[in-house]
Amino acid sequence: MFFMTQYLSAALPTELLEAGRVDGCTTFGLFWRVVLPLARPAAAVLGMLTFMNAWNDFFWPLVVLTPENATVQVGLSAISSGYSVDYSFTLAATTVATIPLLVVAMLFGKQIIQGIMHGALKG
Repeated sequence: MFFMTQYLSAALPTELLEAGRVDGCTTFGLFWRVVLPLARPAAAVLGMLTFMNAWNDFFWPLVVLTPENATVQVGLSAISSGYSVDYSFTLAATTVATIPLLVVAMLFGKQIIQGIMHGALKG
């Protein structure tokens, strides 16, 4: 909430909202046509960070879930612990576990780049 509030307070000038009101835009139309396109890069970053936080969570699933119903990170920990560790299997499992993170980064990458470019433009 704080991240989006700070982003919108910096990226959304009040003159833009006033111009939309003068043009006859309703509150929903103002949100749909002005605020949402400006908030898309921050929402993409927030979504990606939230997904990565949930995906990499280790301690809470370790405490709550059973070993038969473990998450990916708890399973990786179980694979890499023990008397003898099969590093090839551990690294292969780690590679498979990073695929969803790469997919999310590819999906949100365009929005993040647009947000960076939006901040770099003068005017």
